[in-house]
Amino acid sequence: MLLIFSEEITPRIKYITQLIFTQILQVEILLTSNSADFKNSTLPKINYSFKKFTDEFYIKPNQIMQSNTLVTPTINSVWYNGEKYFFESSEDSILPFDPLAASFYLVTRYEEYTEKTLDKFGRYPVEKSILTKYNLLKKPIVNIWANLLAIKLTEKYPNFKFPKRNFKFISTIDVDNAWAYKHKGFIRTSGAILKSVAKGNLSELKSRLKVLTRTEKDPYDSYEYLDSVFKGNEEKIKFFFLLGDYKQFDKNISYRNKHYKNLIQNTKEKYSVGIHPSFASSKNEGEYKVKMEKTRLEKISKSEVVQSRQHYLQLKFPKTYRQLIKAGITEDYTMGYSATTGFRAGICTPFYFYDLKKEKITNLSIVPFQIMDGTLRHYLQLSVEDALTEIENIIHEIKNVGGTFVTIWHNETVNNKGLWEGYQQLFEKINKLGFEWANE
Repeated sequence: MLLIFSEEITPRIKYITQLIFTQILQVEILLTSNSADFKNSTLPKINYSFKKFTDEFYIKPNQIMQSNTLVTPTINSVWYNGEKYFFESSEDSILPFDPLAASFYLVTRYEEYTEKTLDKFGRYPVEKSILTKYNLLKKPIVNIWANLLAIKLTEKYPNFKFPKRNFKFISTIDVDNAWAYKHKGFIRTSGAILKSVAKGNLSELKSRLKVLTRTEKDPYDSYEYLDSVFKGNEEKIKFFFLLGDYKQFDKNISYRNKHYKNLIQNTKEKYSVGIHPSFASSKNEGEYKVKMEKTRLEKISKSEVVQSRQHYLQLKFPKTYRQLIKAGITEDYTMGYSATTGFRAGICTPFYFYDLKKEKITNLSIVPFQIMDGTLRHYLQLSVEDALTEIENIIHEIKNVGGTFVTIWHNETVNNKGLWEGYQQLFEKINKLGFEWANE
């Protein structure tokens, strides 16, 4: 048990202390605002207040932790052990910066509430993040700060032990387009053929005709191959299916299609299945569309759906997460960037969404991802060798803090064809490494 004192136990303090000490460091905490009880206690303890008493473990909090309004804070940089951090503390604090306030700022995505400049898809741009500006994006800095606090507490209280935290791995597949050519129906197939002819795209036409005449396998039909890679580790796999209506950015086949239904049902027999809320659901009538798409998946899979990941990683604070909560979603896997690898919220441990506008802890668990296939190939344009190096660096950072490594792949990117040549081997290497480390 760890005792933590603050003059006022705000919702922000309650949230971040639970995250750092209970969820990441896995120790029990007790919060108190009674200074006498704190001084008299024999428990290992932290004074997180604006006044130091004697020689206790002391951190002066940043003012942001006592606030209940959403205003852009003044951020001053602080150097510690060769790294530039933020939210200064005081000279008599155990650290020159406040790791609890800094962690709160990152995991709540405070900066995303106030940013007005977005990318072409309406998403928060990675270059605006403080982690990018401070060169911390490729480190699970919240977990690192938590470990730093554990080290400092152990120095102060040698008999206080923190449990070892084990590396975990979750491999996820987004099914945006179940098949490239099959099962599209007469109208869509005819239109696609005419379009290929008009554009002189004879290679695509030839491939489509071979698939339709069953002389060649559909390039997106990678499901048997995925089964072979995942064999023996099915509990670590999650599939997310797109079931929105056909639109510009939502081009999967109809949820009514019997082949698509069979695919979902067969997948559900082996793996965890979640909804992939459509691009359209991030626009008008989003709450209604998320609920509708979730209901479609529940009817097809004949089971309750509680997991999701936004198509195109559409994520707006607090709108998106409020919609998911109202739809009955309890786990979301959207937290990450399309444009680069790394740690969008600075953390590699699942955490609960804190609604800054309501100043409220919710029951929606956010599971961050760090690597996506499209990021490596399209945005960063990495060779297979460079992509492997990038991923291995991320994995080692996560393993060092006992975090959770989460990847995103798509059924169409593991076929070893065209732009994705060589990425199938990369996919196999990363999954093998992730499974081995998670099973140690």
